[in-house]
Amino acid sequence: MFNLMKLLHRSLSSLPNSSLQTLLPIPQLCSNGRLQEALLEMSVLGHNMGFHDYDALLNTCVNKRALREGQRVHAHMIKTLYFPSTYLRTRLLILYGKCDRLADAHKVLDEMPEKNVVSWTAMISRYSQTGHSSEALTVFAEMMRADGKPNHFTFASVLTSCSGLSVGKQVHGLIIKLSYDSHIYVGSSLLDMYAKAGRIEEAREVFECLPERDVVSCTAIITGYAQLGLDEEALQVFQKLLSQGMSPNYVTYASVLTALSGLALLDHGKQVHCHVLRRELPFYAVLQNSLIDMYSKCGNLSYARRLFDNMPETERTSVSWNAMLVGYSKHGLGKEVLELFGLMREGKRVKPDSVTLLAVLSGCSHGRMEDTGLSIFDGMIAGDYGVKPDTEHYGCIVDMLGRAGRIKEAFEFVKRMPSEPTAGVLGSLLGACRVHSSVDIGEYVGRRLIEIEPENAGNYVILSNLYASAGRWEDVNSLRAMMLRNAVTKEPGRSWIQHEQILHYFHANDRTHPRREEVLAKLKEILIKMKQAGYVPDHSCVLYDVDEEQKERMLLGHSEKLALTFGLIATGDGISIRVFKNLRICVDCHNFAKIFSKVFERKVSLRDKNRFHQIVVGVCSCGDYW
Repeated sequence: MFNLMKLLHRSLSSLPNSSLQTLLPIPQLCSNGRLQEALLEMSVLGHNMGFHDYDALLNTCVNKRALREGQRVHAHMIKTLYFPSTYLRTRLLILYGKCDRLADAHKVLDEMPEKNVVSWTAMISRYSQTGHSSEALTVFAEMMRADGKPNHFTFASVLTSCSGLSVGKQVHGLIIKLSYDSHIYVGSSLLDMYAKAGRIEEAREVFECLPERDVVSCTAIITGYAQLGLDEEALQVFQKLLSQGMSPNYVTYASVLTALSGLALLDHGKQVHCHVLRRELPFYAVLQNSLIDMYSKCGNLSYARRLFDNMPETERTSVSWNAMLVGYSKHGLGKEVLELFGLMREGKRVKPDSVTLLAVLSGCSHGRMEDTGLSIFDGMIAGDYGVKPDTEHYGCIVDMLGRAGRIKEAFEFVKRMPSEPTAGVLGSLLGACRVHSSVDIGEYVGRRLIEIEPENAGNYVILSNLYASAGRWEDVNSLRAMMLRNAVTKEPGRSWIQHEQILHYFHANDRTHPRREEVLAKLKEILIKMKQAGYVPDHSCVLYDVDEEQKERMLLGHSEKLALTFGLIATGDGISIRVFKNLRICVDCHNFAKIFSKVFERKVSLRDKNRFHQIVVGVCSCGDYW
């Protein structure tokens, strides 16, 4: 076969008037993009193939992800008994890895007589990139047993695969031992590993110890803070980055927008958006998705939808659709959620995922559409959407039924779950029991939750509130004593409002704000007008065994009321007042805000832990259902 090809090649080349052109050397053919001709020349040369020929062919195959052609090159080496160098074997390994033939790549690694750091790192890196963390760590362990010398690329790849903190710390120890801890590339991967493990203090320590910081390391720590909900800290690092003259990249902006979403800082979010536009960054779906998420979570749904509609349809991912669906859901717009979900499924534009169905079910829950939500859930079980329900979807159904007051039905639903209910599922049921004063079921669920999560203060507080609403003060005192014994502390409620680029925070019965006396005096003045307009304090929201007068004073000190009062003082007539709270708004503060908007002719936007309340002339967008 090879002799015939050589003879044919010689005979064609010897013809003086032949229209066929003499084949060029393989490296030149490859550089000209003529891979098929280069492969033909490889067959002609046979045993005469050399290092540079194989190198050019493999590099072209790697760049084009040309698996079948690469396999032909590999087969040719074996057939002609060519003994490839470690370098060429590594190129083969990289080719198989890039073409997702990981078993073949690993076989090439195992068959190498000699392995170098590039060979080991190429295999580890590809396993990490494709989510095979366990395999990546196994190869790294083999490398260390074989006395391999990892470099900064090796450590960066390995750290990506360290999902467990204990393994990550061991790798960190090795990094320090080999003096790679000051390397910017390794340092960025280290702090990213700690941040993803929820150990943000260790991540910040790594960040501060870096001899120099670049946009990658700054972005990693910002992302870590934002993912853990430490939004203010994320913004502080971002401001520091800007003050040092660094240019943020699109990932930085996406993380900053996540932090701004958490704090609901619309004005800051607009500034970041303008900054992105001025930088003329290329279109990145992740950045557009973050902008949609920011605008919707800051209450500007119309602009979020405008951004969504302006995205090229080919660039819209499931994340884009989910961001818009979650935005509608947070505002209680169940019909809009279902319309958008229908549009998503129309023509199979994008395949719904677990988050999509969670947003749809949540929209049904907040939009008083329980039967529709149950029907969609049944469709999930039947396989209509290609997504099987997980624990979060079950929790959403419990929340939906509980929100509608169907407590017994929710309790029976929990009993029928195919797996043991999680704390999140039981927490939804306990919250519903508190709202609808279902003491018997609530007591059972609350006690079970305290067994599962003895460190979670929320469970004690909700059960205590349930007892208090039923007048069971001995049980209330018993729970509070248990919290003291277990050293469990309640998360304090706080509300905040932005004025002139400054966040003003208020806590219940706040005495820390610099304008506290002015706010308290104004609040007393407001209360008179409010009562004249029909406001009646809801004493059931005070869960202490005190007299009625004391209950009213306690209600008046709620952080939402203090923030609303400050907003009235600080802004001009007719300006909307936007208040944000870290916990669920109580019934009394909700009623107060509705009458407040009517009396003072202000649009009030309240965002609590779960959703938005847009209040205009005494009417709330939630329809008093939240």
